[in-house]
Formats: sequence, C-alpha cells, structure tokens
Amino acid sequence: MAYSDDTQTRKSNLDYIRTAMNEPMLEKEHELDLARRWKDNQDEAALHELIRSYTRLVVAAAAKFKHYGLPMEDLIQEGNIGLMQAAERFEPERELRFSTYASWWIRSAIQDYILRNWSIVRTGTTSAQKSLFFNLRRLRARIERHSGFDGLGEEGREMIANQLGVKVKDVETMEARMNGGDSSLNVVISEDGTEEFQNFLADDRPTPEENVIGFHDAKTRSKWLNEALGQLSDREQKIIRDRHLQYETVTLEELGKELSISKERVRQLEARAMEKLKETLAPSVDDPANLFLGS
Repeated sequence: MAYSDDTQTRKSNLDYIRTAMNEPMLEKEHELDLARRWKDNQDEAALHELIRSYTRLVVAAAAKFKHYGLPMEDLIQEGNIGLMQAAERFEPERELRFSTYASWWIRSAIQDYILRNWSIVRTGTTSAQKSLFFNLRRLRARIERHSGFDGLGEEGREMIANQLGVKVKDVETMEARMNGGDSSLNVVISEDGTEEFQNFLADDRPTPEENVIGFHDAKTRSKWLNEALGQLSDREQKIIRDRHLQYETVTLEELGKELSISKERVRQLEARAMEKLKETLAPSVDDPANLFLGS
C-alpha cells in the first residue's frame, strides 16, 4: 500500500478497511484448528482464513498510531507483516488465543516502522527510549489536564522520567524532538529571501591554509624525531618504537623475551632512552612528550 493522494487509491484503502472490519470473528476452537492445519500441514487456505479474520486487529492498531504523521495505509501494511509473523510463530498447543498473541506482533511491527520513518534521525534505540517515545504524548496530556497548564514543567518531566525509568534529560530531549520535527537544510530563511539555512551553518573543518601548515609541521616534527632516534642504540630504538610510536604497543614483558633481558631491564632502558630523546628534542619542541603515543 504505497502512499498516494490518488482518489482511486484512497477508495481502495477504504474498501480494504471496511472489508477487514466486517470479517467475522473466529471461535477459539476454529481459530486453533486453522492454526494447527497451517503449522502441521502448511494448509494455505487455513492460513488465509486466519489472517483475513484478524486484519481487523491490524486496522485497529494502525488507527491508534495515526497521529505520528505517517500514512495510515503504510501502518496497515506494516501491521499485516506483524500479523503474518504471528501466524508463522504461533504455537496452538499452548492453547493461547491467536488474537492475543497476534496483537503483540502487530503493535511491535507498527512501532518499529514508526521509529524507522518518523524522523531522519534515529529514534528510540533502547527499550526505555521506545517506551518514552510512544508514551510521552499520552502522559503529557494527562499531566496538562490535571495541572491546567500547557507544557510539562520540571515537575512533570520528573514524574514521566520516574514512571518510565528514564532520565529527566531524556524526557527533555524527546519532548524537544517531538515538538520540533525535521527541517531541511535547504529551507529558505525568509519568504522573500534566497538564503538557505545551510548557508549559516559554521564549518569547523580546518581551512586549506591550516591543512598546509599542519602537514608542514607534521613533516618537520617527524624529521626532528627521526634525527633524535638516530642517536640511540638499536636496542633503545626498538624499545621506543614498540612502546611509544605505534598504536598497538608491546608490553615490557614481551620486549624482554624478544631481547632476552628482564622486564625491569627493559623499563630501565626505556627510561634512559626517553631522557636522551627529550634532551635532544628540547631545543626544537616545547613539550617533547607530545611526539610519543605512549607518553
């Protein structure tokens, strides 16, 4: 059911909803018999009857979420996917009503769709945040009715945070997002202007001049460091390179085994080599330690 303002499409959607709501309800035994026939024998006729009889649950669930601004037909389509998942996973031997089981799957499928499409920014990554997203409007309306004021206020936000097990800051953030919605970076600032919102966003990336200076400074510092390393013995160079000039550093114990010396001896050589390097680099660099990853 792709969204469309086409008159024929709207009529088809209304006919689908009307047909779904007019489907007869199933008795428990007949419902379980259909589920068994589908599970045990892959009886597609039984599956179709089971699905068709409970599309009314999909329509009812979709109607409850229509205020999130997404097309009703898309919500119904997602709910139907949840209904089919329920039919696939239902275990008739548990003697549970299929309608009860399917309602959870339908609601979950619709909610997941809303979270994916309500905003271009990802919403509700944890169960607590999802609960906040889907309950904030209802709880806010209840609080506003009791207080007689528009808006939550600090006390109202604390009440919601405590009830849903989230932080007050999470309530504030979600409230701001739900009130604001998404805006295009290409939106024009004023009706009679041509300037777009994106033109006023600050670019915090380095300028071309800063990139050139940084590249030049990095090459200079690398040259100084290599010259200073050249004044160390081969063993000292290895210790410094393995311990301070690579992201995956080597432990003192590992170096000791490789060099056939004790861990303490490696530590002593490392300390002595670092002092030599800092002394050599001091005239050129304000803080020689900044040249080493492990310092």
